[in-house]
Amino acid sequence: MNYQIKNLLEYTNAYDKSVSNPEQFWEEIANGFQWKKKWDKTLDWNFDTPKLEWFRNGKLNLTENIFEKLLPTHRDKTAIIWEPNDPDAPSIHLSYGELYIETCKFANAMKAQGVQKGDRVIIYMPMVPEATVAMLACARIGAIHSVVFAGFSAAALADRIDDCQAKMVLTSDGNFRGNKQIQVKAVVDEALSKTDSVEKVIVLKRTGEDVMMHSGRDIWWDEAIAGQSEVNQAEEMDSEDLLFILYTSGSTGKPKGVVHTTAGYMLYTYYSFINVFQYQEDDVYWCTADIGWITGHSYIVYGPLLAGATTLMFEGVPTYPHPGRFWEIVEKYKVNQFYTAPTAIRALQVHGTEPVEKFDLSSLSVIGSVGEPINEEAWHWYHEHIGKGKCPLVDTWWQTETGGIMIAPLAGITPNKPAHASLPLPGVQPVIVDAEGNELIGNNVEGNLCIKFPWPSMIRTTYGDHQRCKDTYFSTYKGMYFTGDGVKRDHDGYLRILGRVDDVINVSGHRMGTAEVENAIDEHPEVVESAVVGYPHEIKGQGIYAFAICDSSEKSNEQLAEEIKQLVRKIIGPIAKPEHVQVVSGLPKTRSGKIMRRILRKVASRDLSNMGDISTLLNPEVVDEIIKGAGLY
Repeated sequence: MNYQIKNLLEYTNAYDKSVSNPEQFWEEIANGFQWKKKWDKTLDWNFDTPKLEWFRNGKLNLTENIFEKLLPTHRDKTAIIWEPNDPDAPSIHLSYGELYIETCKFANAMKAQGVQKGDRVIIYMPMVPEATVAMLACARIGAIHSVVFAGFSAAALADRIDDCQAKMVLTSDGNFRGNKQIQVKAVVDEALSKTDSVEKVIVLKRTGEDVMMHSGRDIWWDEAIAGQSEVNQAEEMDSEDLLFILYTSGSTGKPKGVVHTTAGYMLYTYYSFINVFQYQEDDVYWCTADIGWITGHSYIVYGPLLAGATTLMFEGVPTYPHPGRFWEIVEKYKVNQFYTAPTAIRALQVHGTEPVEKFDLSSLSVIGSVGEPINEEAWHWYHEHIGKGKCPLVDTWWQTETGGIMIAPLAGITPNKPAHASLPLPGVQPVIVDAEGNELIGNNVEGNLCIKFPWPSMIRTTYGDHQRCKDTYFSTYKGMYFTGDGVKRDHDGYLRILGRVDDVINVSGHRMGTAEVENAIDEHPEVVESAVVGYPHEIKGQGIYAFAICDSSEKSNEQLAEEIKQLVRKIIGPIAKPEHVQVVSGLPKTRSGKIMRRILRKVASRDLSNMGDISTLLNPEVVDEIIKGAGLY
């Protein structure tokens, strides 16, 4: 099975076919996979409800399409290369045959601890091979995994456990990250003191630190798999059975559980992986994301493994023990495709080219960008100094909700234009609409990005709250999926993503809902009200700027600001901590009581041009005070 596009003509033909007859297009690709029973109907959909079913009544198991399908030819091929945080510690190479055995043993271990098809399992683990084993073992037995980034706080973890009523948590004693040793099990223990659905916790020994093990609930990973069979019969799953839930921040306070199902997600991650990255049989592919994000799911684990690729996992950070660590790893393993975030590129750009020039990057054939729109300066630096001007740079646009890459150059096949996501993949039908939902035709237009036809890996619902899914993605523009992003189609017809148009801030490629951060700030006993906005940040893309009304005569504004920052860190995690907290006496509001965030964004961005008419505000005098408080005059 190979559906890799080889030239521009093939792309054009595939795209035209995918639009004129989408069902036949995806059927042909689906026929290349192993099914226990073929489907009755390829697609049933209604964006108003919304209802989405791909390959209805088809039966399969995703892991059989990695193992049973590939083992005859790939048993001895390296599936995972693991590079530890410490460059002097030994790396691990797992073949497809070894990964299969580890997956079967752990699947059997989970079943022995009472996990059944349909149960929810939280994975809160560092970037170690066992995290991938855990995901595959869940898929093998039909358990629904929900990976939570192991930098989230106990409160954030507890929220996610509660929302999906998880039965089991998979974790580790601790985590090595740069020069830090992070307590992981302690966070799980604190989270579980706030929730009661979890029956068992399986703990991997990673750092060797002493941790509390609760009798009857907690079991060590090595003890759980001891004596387990190396064979496991894969559970038969329906095409639309849940594969995983992944929580993402929205414009309301509560994180929403994005639901992805089995067959469509499998097809799309495979197809997008082989085409965007133009993966070849003996290549070494490296995505630097964490498995706690959708990028790790789709392009470290599922897409590459379904394609029989060698995928590299890295436990550490780009600057430890030196700012050339990424490039050292590229040289060490002769990496061919390298996929990272603009935040990482900008952070490394600060160190100049000396850390790059020490290492041989000649193995690279494709470099990629993910998580947020990449600015032109970072694009050129990345292309020139890492890609040496010869590697196609695939600037990929997609979301947790889309499951896979939607708009991106196909490496070396479709045109590369700096800071442009370029053209849609076959099967993706983007439209640009104005505020009223009218489609903007032709080139040189700018508006909101929507998708007008379903693709296999798209969100099915938000877990336990279908109405929220409808309201968030399908109600803004009738008959379309609304991405929440602005977009421009240039004079050549290429798409450039302009960033969020709603109350979501993109910090280092991680989406944070303003309401979620505000809810955390409002937990401070002396905060009366708060408002959070994003502002341009030279490394992170966007930073978080908080404005807080505080009721305190005892503490200085500086002390309150620091307490608020630490509170957000504790409630959500370090990634949500505001860069700036400005204590104010009031917030600019309309007469109906709505906070005018547009004004706060201007202040946070240190841009007082085009402030607009503020005379209609309930309290126009507060704007001047906020501007002065920010030190702008």
